[in-house]
Amino acid sequence: MRIPIDPAGELPMFRQVEEFLRKSILSGALAPETRLPATRRLAQDLGVNRITVQNAYAELEADGLIFTRTGSGTYVLAQAPLAPIPKRMPGAPWPLWQTEAGERCKLSSTTSPEEMLKNARHPRPINLGGGCGDSRLFPAEDYRRVIQAILRRDGVAALEYGDQAGYFPLRSNIAQILANQGIPARPENLLITAGSQQAIALVTQLLLRPGDSLVTESPTYAIALDLFRALGLKIVGAPMDGSGLQVEKLEPLLQQHHPRLIYTMPNFQNPTGACMSVQRRRQLIALADRYNIPILEDDYVGDLRYEGRAQPALKSIDPGGRVVYVNTFSKMLMPGLRVGFVVADGPFFDSLARYKRVNDLTTSNLHQRALEVYVTVGRYQSHLRRTSLIYGKRRDAFLRAVNRYVPAAVNIDPPQGGLFAWLRLPDELSAEKLLPVACKEGVAFMPGNVFFPCREEGDHFLRLNFVSQPPEDIDEGIKRLGKAIKRLELLARKAG
Repeated sequence: MRIPIDPAGELPMFRQVEEFLRKSILSGALAPETRLPATRRLAQDLGVNRITVQNAYAELEADGLIFTRTGSGTYVLAQAPLAPIPKRMPGAPWPLWQTEAGERCKLSSTTSPEEMLKNARHPRPINLGGGCGDSRLFPAEDYRRVIQAILRRDGVAALEYGDQAGYFPLRSNIAQILANQGIPARPENLLITAGSQQAIALVTQLLLRPGDSLVTESPTYAIALDLFRALGLKIVGAPMDGSGLQVEKLEPLLQQHHPRLIYTMPNFQNPTGACMSVQRRRQLIALADRYNIPILEDDYVGDLRYEGRAQPALKSIDPGGRVVYVNTFSKMLMPGLRVGFVVADGPFFDSLARYKRVNDLTTSNLHQRALEVYVTVGRYQSHLRRTSLIYGKRRDAFLRAVNRYVPAAVNIDPPQGGLFAWLRLPDELSAEKLLPVACKEGVAFMPGNVFFPCREEGDHFLRLNFVSQPPEDIDEGIKRLGKAIKRLELLARKAG
């Protein structure tokens, strides 16, 4: 067999042999059942090492082009004719399964305020629509040193899967922190998750099935709403006021819809910033007990209080097994850390831990170990105190700017803590229409409709993040927002 070989070529010689034979087989030049030369004979003919031919034959056999008949030799394998696969042309329909998947997943798909602000091409944009703190305050350098120390101390152990419930020393530390806040927790009842979002997802998927109902505050956390929609759940919105969830209006909803879960943020609720009163907290626990409904308590920024007295977590007044408590380090440290946790009691905890394992095995062992060291040496508490002080001053600067620049017809309940403030526009103004006007002025916010189970309810509301920018940018951002509101008012009067 004559195969052209170039010892100085870019391809290794076994690849040159393989490619020649492959083309010959696929083109039909070597018919099925053709016997190929023995490896020793072909190597002699080509003047190459026998291993070169053996490697070429091995590649062809692995691809199903040749086969070895014991005691007889190596033969060309018959190739089934391949039907041509047409390429998808631009504008052509997608495969049916893609269309069906898109129809099943009815989630928010509007352009984000950040994208709109970017598209407006303002020379100095100010985004007040984000969901996190100020990245300039993230303790990146401290955390880098801790990671390096962990790798030196623990070596490859830090890179293994680790305990499915989470790194036990970290769980012990968190349990101690919670105990100091009056929340009964033991390491054995604490599950580490990839942020509070995974915690919410695990609890919801374990307790509910498609078609089941759950009660949420209305408005509430937008991505939780998207999660509930993705799971095919019926979302029942419960009204709120300045003191949080209106528990006195909850019982008729429980009787009518028979929900299998109540999801609530008692402290500095997202998006309103409202804090549930102690009386309502106790009423909520009593209702949940009476109707045998679990409560999922999301305490994502409960530590960020700037004034007033700390309120007890629902979990701290839980008589036992009624409340599942969720929290996260993402908001207070770094969003990309993705470490949160769940506190749960009884058989439900064991089921939750198993469910976590089949979702993603474990949360990052390295980050858990680093966080345990960071919390143990007091850096976390120090960072928390410093951040709370800075954010409290920004909250004050925000309220001063609102009083100075925003029309009096715009309503706001001053938040006592957290990250967000909730503004209500006059009835004739729409937050959706205000957003592009504001972006042209160089400031973005989050329109309120994404936070409601029924989006039409939120058209007059907007959420502002008052911690993500320094005071001078907050002042300028609210000044621009006030200008945009006045422009929209003028347009509304002209249209009327």
